[in-house]
Amino acid sequence: MSSIISHAIGSAYQISYNHCMKHQMMLSYHHKKCHPNEGKLLNEPIPKKRFGQNFLHDSTVISKIIQVLSLKKSDYLVEIGPGQGALTQHLLAGCQQLNVIEIDYHLADLLKSKWGHIPNFNIIVKDVLQYDFELLMNHQQAFRVIGNLPYNISTPVLFHLIQSKALIQDMHFMLQREVVDRLTAKPGTKQYGRLTVMMQYFCQIDQLFYVSSEAFKPKPKVESAVVRLIPYTNPPVICHHLSVFETIVRHGFTLRRKTLKNSLAPFISVQKLEQLEIDPMRRSDTLTVLEWVNIANILKNIT
Repeated sequence: MSSIISHAIGSAYQISYNHCMKHQMMLSYHHKKCHPNEGKLLNEPIPKKRFGQNFLHDSTVISKIIQVLSLKKSDYLVEIGPGQGALTQHLLAGCQQLNVIEIDYHLADLLKSKWGHIPNFNIIVKDVLQYDFELLMNHQQAFRVIGNLPYNISTPVLFHLIQSKALIQDMHFMLQREVVDRLTAKPGTKQYGRLTVMMQYFCQIDQLFYVSSEAFKPKPKVESAVVRLIPYTNPPVICHHLSVFETIVRHGFTLRRKTLKNSLAPFISVQKLEQLEIDPMRRSDTLTVLEWVNIANILKNIT
């Protein structure tokens, strides 16, 4: 009898135990579903959509970027948007000074914990669009700029950096492939626009290689590309009125479907266009950088 009772109690206990474990597993599942980020390590920050964060993690891509940089121990580097430091550790090993600009203070703390003790490492916690690069010129050597730029601010960052072009030796960026295609576009193509003309006037631009979205976490919905921009010390063509140049290019591409006769009517006459051997019936996206500069140079001022 006692053995039967013991067996019954044991069976009841096993059933109860199994039921409890099943219940615990269900609770754990629902808890993880409701709190997906709980348990993540402090050194694994969650990507923030508002900052357009997609962290590079592919070691092959990282190696290719370091290879095309051809770093020298005498280099002064600026890294924009270092993220979790996938490139940072390699840059530090190959330069004299590395300044990183990071807007996310959580990531900044992570980077400080990794490399804050290294003398040639400096972190600037700031929005790059608000940063004055003149502050980095405490030496006579131009600096090199590297970055995996957030897709949502890549164009404004490029225009911001051009304002400091005299301080910059070269720039290497990971950008949305569409942006790189626009930077390197030829006249007459749909990618050719204001960004193309302005950046090609100030820089020699080379598309280096494409990068799959698989190289990032989280995976973006677009492909990327690495591009090199080298500011001209002496541009191939000299624009004497940069403010005029910027104004007419902006206006022309705002009305890119119209003929030059109409889109540039507020600034230049048909006669002057013909004087420059430019057909007034052409459209803005057919003009070369040289032709845009020639138009700007014939206009002394715009009121």
